[in-house]
Amino acid sequence: MMDKRNFAFDKVNFILLAVSMVVVVIGFLLMVGPNSSETAFEPDIFSVRRIKVAPVVCLAGFVMMIYAVVRKPKDK
Repeated sequence: MMDKRNFAFDKVNFILLAVSMVVVVIGFLLMVGPNSSETAFEPDIFSVRRIKVAPVVCLAGFVMMIYAVVRKPKDK
């Protein structure tokens, strides 16, 4: 039988990684929207959601990922 102390991550680390990946994907989805073409200008490309909120959400997701990787599992 394998000893659990040999694993670098525990269940909580994997859950935190999954949640942080979902947060990053949500941030990228917030950036999606209509684009401008040569014939029509779309002012939504400069919306607050696309240029301020979405990058902050992505950054928060990446910071959560770093924490999930660095977090040390608790020994029982």
